[in-house]
Amino acid sequence: MSVALLWVVSPNSQLSNGFGFVDSVREENRLFYSSRFLYQHQTRTAVFNSRPKQFNNSKKQKRNSYPLDTDLRHPCSSGIDLPEISCMVASTAGEVAMSSEEMVYNVVLKQAALVNKQPSGVTRDLDVNPDIALPGTLSLLSEAYDRCGEVCAEYAKTFYLGTLLMTPERRRAIWAIYVWCRRTDELVDGPNASHITPTALDRWESRLEDLFRGRPFDMLDAGLSDTVTKFPVDIQPFRDMIEGMRMDLRKSRYKNFDELYLYCYYVAGTVGLMSVPVMGIAPDSQATTESVYNAALALGIANQLTNILRDVGEDAQRGRVYLPQDELAQAGLSDDDIFAGEVTNKWRNFMKNQIKRARMFFDMAENGVTELSEASRWPVWASLLLYRQILDEIEANDYNNFTKRAYVSKAKKIAALPIAYAKSLLRPSRIYTSKA
Repeated sequence: MSVALLWVVSPNSQLSNGFGFVDSVREENRLFYSSRFLYQHQTRTAVFNSRPKQFNNSKKQKRNSYPLDTDLRHPCSSGIDLPEISCMVASTAGEVAMSSEEMVYNVVLKQAALVNKQPSGVTRDLDVNPDIALPGTLSLLSEAYDRCGEVCAEYAKTFYLGTLLMTPERRRAIWAIYVWCRRTDELVDGPNASHITPTALDRWESRLEDLFRGRPFDMLDAGLSDTVTKFPVDIQPFRDMIEGMRMDLRKSRYKNFDELYLYCYYVAGTVGLMSVPVMGIAPDSQATTESVYNAALALGIANQLTNILRDVGEDAQRGRVYLPQDELAQAGLSDDDIFAGEVTNKWRNFMKNQIKRARMFFDMAENGVTELSEASRWPVWASLLLYRQILDEIEANDYNNFTKRAYVSKAKKIAALPIAYAKSLLRPSRIYTSKA
């Protein structure tokens, strides 16, 4: 199913209709790159293409064009010597008794501590592979960020416009994070998803580790590799998102909300933890870093729960049910009722409770948005308000999410933008005191 890319995806974007290409050109130990991102959107097709540019002069070139969804090679085979971050979310061995919320909360604490310890702008020491130019010195780095911006503009139009209010460094970093998340989602939800195996995801994670060591494999990787040297972005949420992709390969049912919560964290809440260090917290904010991270997490959970409720019928066609099995049983429902696709009073009552919970997470997220730096608030507010309206549309469809797809009309989207902008101008302390 589609994952909610938290603050970066417009409500009606189709996450599975993109196809990415990267051309790598290698001669001996020298690498050359060009980048193309081919996307198909309804009846339109466009290609972003750049002429191959080289890092080192050479006479002979061997071109190798490969699809993003299947070729997950990485150029570096040496071991990665990174600080060990707790994997209690990605690996729950020895933590069986701990609830999903407790496990995720521990990750939030670690991320907040990293931001408090390492201020924005500090560059990490990198173990440089001499065969690959260091991010920040690439003549193609600006072009890499431009490519990321083009992808963001196509698939998250509203958010993209909002990012233009950010400082150039922040908006480029957010674009790079968006593209990595999108490419990761495409592995299990894209055109070649049927060919993806756990081993392929392992290779993708190895590429991620190389990227964090300053060893990008392609142009788009270089954008993110540069980003993590400039902001206190930690690798753990990225690893956890890949774990969410693994979960999608092996799991199609969720016993209870505790299991579903962990899945929502993996595939959507992680994006909030990736983004907060880049978006920044307002200098006049009285909120703790931990509370801002918790709000970002809540928005990711809310967005993903909304996706789940919107896509019940589509997921059922693929044999998937992303609803808590115990709550279905308590409502007198089962998977058979979902596959039958009939809207009954039992279903309506069940959906009312599910929507109520999703709105609760949106409420939890709102205070945190106001604590972000002023230039970062508008795109996040716009995303929050638009995604929340999907729940209204499900209700307007009489809870028929079997055959009707809830979507926010263009008129409503336009109407939400000035509201989001007005909210983004409110000072953090004003909102916090009013809700205290």
